[in-house]
Amino acid sequence: MTDPFFFGYGSLVNSGTHAYPEFHPATLPGWRRAWRRAHGRPAAFLTVVRDRSTSIDGVIASVPGADWQALDEREGAYARIPAPEVRHPLPGPLDLAVYAIAERAHEDPTERNPILLSYLDTVVQGFLTHWGRNGVDRFFASTDGWSAPILNDRDAPIYSRVQRTTEAERDLVDALLESVNARPFQSATPENTWSDA
Repeated sequence: MTDPFFFGYGSLVNSGTHAYPEFHPATLPGWRRAWRRAHGRPAAFLTVVRDRSTSIDGVIASVPGADWQALDEREGAYARIPAPEVRHPLPGPLDLAVYAIAERAHEDPTERNPILLSYLDTVVQGFLTHWGRNGVDRFFASTDGWSAPILNDRDAPIYSRVQRTTEAERDLVDALLESVNARPFQSATPENTWSDA
């Protein structure tokens, strides 16, 4: 029996955030990303929403033995749904799933639920690795919600799976945020930080 695969489109694109060794670049047609807040999550995170006019890049990775428990726990605010439409380089049909926040279980981010810059840096690093600069540009173009507040937690990262990024990677993130008219960063202070565990 062939192992199932998940399609990752945010932090799961960065292989440093997980231990699933077999992964491949892939594309999910008919969806786009959005920054949303979900019940039980203090910060804004990415989800996918239906959009027939858009495709999003990401990766697929196998789930050995169909042991979804650890990944389901990590993605606890999300529902795991079938994603047979994923385009990938592997032969034959695959059992594919994607994690998405249920349609009525997410809302626009607020000042109390900002985008964590440490999370965004980690996501962008993954896209640079698999898709290069053009892939990062497509990531920004195929993601909604850049008007959400952004918390600059780079000096003391709140995101629990943060990856070390280079100055060039951080400068790229800053430049692209400016290009989409993102809000100016808030600085992390003891009053607006929390544990992401």
